[in-house]
Amino acid sequence: MMLQACSVKKYIPEGKKLYSGGEVELESDMKVEHEKRLITTLEKVLEPEPNKKFLGMRLGLYYYYKMQAEDPSFLTKFFYRKIGEKPVYKEDVEEIEVRNLLINRLENRGFFYSTATSQFEDKTYSSSIKYSLKVTNPYQMVTYHLDSMPEPVYGEIKKSFDKSPFKEGMRFDLANLKRERTRMDADLKEAGYYNFNGEFLKFEADTNQYDNKKFDLFLGLKDNVPEESLVPYKISKINVYANYDAQDSTVVDLVRFNEKNYINSEDYFKSKYLDPFITLKEGQYYNAQTSKNTTRRLSSIGLYKYVSLQYKEIDSSLTGELGQLEANIFLSSLNKRAVRAELQAVTKSNNFAGPGLSLTSTSRNLFKGGETLNLILKGAYEFQASAKGSGANYSLESGAKAEVIFPRVIFPIPIKTDFFKHNIPKTRTSIEGEYLHRSKLYTVLAGTAQFGYTWQASKYVHYEINPISLNYTKLFYTSSAFEDILNQNPFIKSSFDQKLIAGLTSSYTYNGFIDTHKPHQFYVNTNMELAGNTVSMLGRRSEETDKKQIIGLEYAQFAKADLDVRYHLNLGKERLLAVRAYGGYGHAYGNSDIVPYIKQFYSGGPYSVRAFRIRSLGPGTFSEADNSNINYFDKTGNIRLEANIEYRFPIYSFLKGAVFTDAGNVWNSKTNDMYNGKDKFTSNFIKEFGMGAGVGLRIDVQGFVIRFDLAAPFHDPSLPKGERYKFDMSKSVLNFAIGYPF
Repeated sequence: MMLQACSVKKYIPEGKKLYSGGEVELESDMKVEHEKRLITTLEKVLEPEPNKKFLGMRLGLYYYYKMQAEDPSFLTKFFYRKIGEKPVYKEDVEEIEVRNLLINRLENRGFFYSTATSQFEDKTYSSSIKYSLKVTNPYQMVTYHLDSMPEPVYGEIKKSFDKSPFKEGMRFDLANLKRERTRMDADLKEAGYYNFNGEFLKFEADTNQYDNKKFDLFLGLKDNVPEESLVPYKISKINVYANYDAQDSTVVDLVRFNEKNYINSEDYFKSKYLDPFITLKEGQYYNAQTSKNTTRRLSSIGLYKYVSLQYKEIDSSLTGELGQLEANIFLSSLNKRAVRAELQAVTKSNNFAGPGLSLTSTSRNLFKGGETLNLILKGAYEFQASAKGSGANYSLESGAKAEVIFPRVIFPIPIKTDFFKHNIPKTRTSIEGEYLHRSKLYTVLAGTAQFGYTWQASKYVHYEINPISLNYTKLFYTSSAFEDILNQNPFIKSSFDQKLIAGLTSSYTYNGFIDTHKPHQFYVNTNMELAGNTVSMLGRRSEETDKKQIIGLEYAQFAKADLDVRYHLNLGKERLLAVRAYGGYGHAYGNSDIVPYIKQFYSGGPYSVRAFRIRSLGPGTFSEADNSNINYFDKTGNIRLEANIEYRFPIYSFLKGAVFTDAGNVWNSKTNDMYNGKDKFTSNFIKEFGMGAGVGLRIDVQGFVIRFDLAAPFHDPSLPKGERYKFDMSKSVLNFAIGYPF
């Protein structure tokens, strides 16, 4: 009915046909290398674009036609402004122009003397077009030569030329020639040639010696290249404006430090702290990469709203072999203090919903070394939407956190910053307290303290290590119902025991997703945590519990690790196949019998197996019907395995769609009697995966994503054998989340 209501057929003028798009077909007597990729490239030049479709409907065109009515409604006007588009008819297609563009693209790729024809395919209300291209054998390179040039630029170009990827038999390709010129320009920029431009290079192809579509390629310089472009430059002076204000550039204080001039620095950002971020040195040749490194490192401090590195040529110093530059670094500061408030409306898969408020106060450059102090206050009230009456379940949460970030390494032994080529590590230290009251269950107070380092090792790699990580949780109140659950389940009771968690945490992330243009993209994240080993050397055994304690507190001892691997296959035109595999394992030993509850794994939810609610899957094949005392907060284990696959595609404008399948579960390596042995990890773990499938709708506005995923289980491990495989829409789950799941 909707398709019929939004049909545009009745509005199409008589004698007109809507243009529904075009396609490219290649005809050749030989095999065309990377034919599909070539066709995709050629189809990009097809003009005009047909009217957009959404679920088979041309909504933009529909509201355009409706707008032509004598008295369009308010909704019609609104949608016309948002998505309306003019009709594209058959006669809007410039066949000859498009054919010429297609032949031009083929010639740019070496397929000279190709021909193109086109043919419309008419239907009742629409018309499409097919372009048939007769492709000839491409021209192939035999030799690659470097023409003579003046020194000293010839020597540098020769070094770059010798590293050329061009090989005999390479097909002529204009795009490859442009990339070669860009590569050589970058090499020269790193060798001091400040004024050189890749446009000064020229390629000439000679086919006179061959009659079988072969050519020799020559690289040379264009005529009348400026003299200053053919010599390298050295940096003679470096000026650093540590607190630059374009409205007031008065020099109040100038300090000479490490062969650099620091201007207005000492009373704002001490030169000894700022200097390691600057990789430029007086007397070194100009290097574009070094310049980028300097601006990137300075921007990473978090103190400046913009960083500008400008070079000034010293004209009087120019000779036939060398030029001189003055480097000026202008650093414009952010406001010293800032306050941010965030109001949130939270809904969770366990039917809890409610408002949350977070206040963050930021103080920058705390000790004149680029330090940042963050003070965070947060609070949230959630109630269980499905509960009824005055005794409805609710949750009250509040917390405070103080964090200081030093843009350098704080360590007893001095560490040379030259070791860190990409960015200098930051030192983070924080302390946090949280209060959580869960009605009818418990009240808990948790404290956390951390000291560690984080740094970007390269464009793709990020490390984080916290040599000191402390966590202590204390139960202040437990209801009789909650006490009954704990008393009947020693396993769960042990996981809620008040213990000090003291240890080391580390994280490694490789993010290849930033290269969105690549067809194959990888992401790897691994986290490791080791707790209790250091404090165990100072602990003393308690006679009451037979467990070791330190300063009167029992401590946990365990090791935990997880690995998250993701792969994206870029199919073009905003289509993507995303795959993810996850595994995690925690092992308790020494002073602990089980991994603490807050460190255990859970499965289910919007970022996990979406056909099951958060923390509701597992462990193993356990079903709540087996034991009514087990509640949602118990669904954890020390082993977690998951796998996901998702196909993403565009729908209309900022609306994106997805179809997906998820599988996973959690288990315990040591069985808990309350689960009747159904939580134990065995070699049959694959048969115990919870599996589900679904569809997703995403609102993606410039990278900010609001996500709705509807999923239903088709394999529920909690059901009896023989009944587990069933696609059950009655148990479907609607997930709401921010951001993509993986």
